[in-house]
Amino acid sequence: MPGARTHGDGAILPVEPAPDGVMGVRGGVGGISFQFEELLAGANALDGVVRELDATVTEIDAVRRELFLTELRTFTSGGPALAAINDGAQGAGQVRDAIRATGEQVRASYREYEYTEALNAITLRAGLLHPPLLEMGVRLGQGGLAGTQLGDRDRAEQLVAQLPLMVGSLLGAAVPGSLLGTLTGVLAGQTDVRAILRAMVELPGMAHLKPRPVTVQKVSTTEEPIDTSLPGLVRRAEPLHSGGEGEIAVIKVPQDEGGGTKSAWVVVIPGTQKGAPPGGSNPIDEGGIVDALAYDSAYLTPAIRKALREAGAEAGENVVAVGHSQGGVHAMNLAANKAFLAEFDLKYVFTAGSPVGGIKPEPGISSLHLEHSQDWVPGCDGAPNADTKDRVTVTLNNPVRTVEGEDPGLGPGHKLKNYAEGAELVAASSEPSLTASTAALAGALGAGGAAVAGSNAPRMTVTRFKLTRESMPTPAPAERVRPRAPENRSEAGWR
Repeated sequence: MPGARTHGDGAILPVEPAPDGVMGVRGGVGGISFQFEELLAGANALDGVVRELDATVTEIDAVRRELFLTELRTFTSGGPALAAINDGAQGAGQVRDAIRATGEQVRASYREYEYTEALNAITLRAGLLHPPLLEMGVRLGQGGLAGTQLGDRDRAEQLVAQLPLMVGSLLGAAVPGSLLGTLTGVLAGQTDVRAILRAMVELPGMAHLKPRPVTVQKVSTTEEPIDTSLPGLVRRAEPLHSGGEGEIAVIKVPQDEGGGTKSAWVVVIPGTQKGAPPGGSNPIDEGGIVDALAYDSAYLTPAIRKALREAGAEAGENVVAVGHSQGGVHAMNLAANKAFLAEFDLKYVFTAGSPVGGIKPEPGISSLHLEHSQDWVPGCDGAPNADTKDRVTVTLNNPVRTVEGEDPGLGPGHKLKNYAEGAELVAASSEPSLTASTAALAGALGAGGAAVAGSNAPRMTVTRFKLTRESMPTPAPAERVRPRAPENRSEAGWR
């Protein structure tokens, strides 16, 4: 554990990770959650020491009583021995009590941490922590654009988190002073973005956004110098986003282990590409967002598995998944897909500007999530990323702006260029959680994936695949109902 601090009352508490330049770091080996895990494990170990000291004190007390009775029977001078035994029993008892108090303080600190986290979640949903709707309304009314100010990422997350409050407020609007809105926000729990999107695609005229099966076609295979560092990998998404339509890349990282040939693999998935129209043949268009957030990439994940196989990946080989924006959600969904994990050994996921707070990966998979304070996209699922040993979230807090004449897109904070620059800061950092995460990436890629930039980078096989969403099923023609001839005069209108 990187360290711990002692409270004024002697309680041992975790150390909040300090900002690393413009980066805020959450989770990993330096995160609060893992520090508490270590402290609680230590407290459990101390319980065993306390039990042993209890037994020791009991044995000392038994010896003291026996010695006292012996002295009474023999009238010998056992006073000094009794005093020494009493001192020993008292000392052992004091050590035991101090160790027990330390364990209790650690557990009390953890209960306080859990309580604070739960209270923050409730007050956020009740609209008592932040007024994101008001803030966003004022900014937009003043001509501001989402994604141009520091804090927009958190405002978006809070806005989505407070949807139950807003709905409740509308329901209670007819009752002056009604607390219905606040109570709804508190009791409804976390906003279910998944359910909202699933309901949306069932509305009339929205069926084209509902996920459909995806086919895979190999486009090209080339040998290229590959920089497998974090910035090098995230930059691989740019040509896919700008030059392809529904294309992903699979990179083969060769290894040589004990004379046998084994490979590691990198899958790169770009961000959302504008559909023509949305919900058309490109599975990474706006309709792909629904597949990613509401259906766990149900149709894209099998396509990625097939692409890996066609590129030459064998069952059980290491895989690293990298994605920007929507692509990061698809990449993270691989970490929770049992069929994918049964075939391949997914070791590491790297996302940039992706809303992945609602995805729970299987244990043992490392992930790094790069976000920007000005980027509202990572907050649009209304859920923060979990703080665990294997999951690190880096928030970039440097102000960025759109270059004059450049398409603002979803805001400058969401630009892949800015995330690549942030990845360079991560790679150069000595912060404990970040060094452990980059080491996990290096371990997943092995010796063949040594991060070297420029023309000196090792040459690797890059295979590009085009993913195509199947066409909408043609609705069956409605059966023409022919009028039935009247059977008698009465049915024909005769009287």
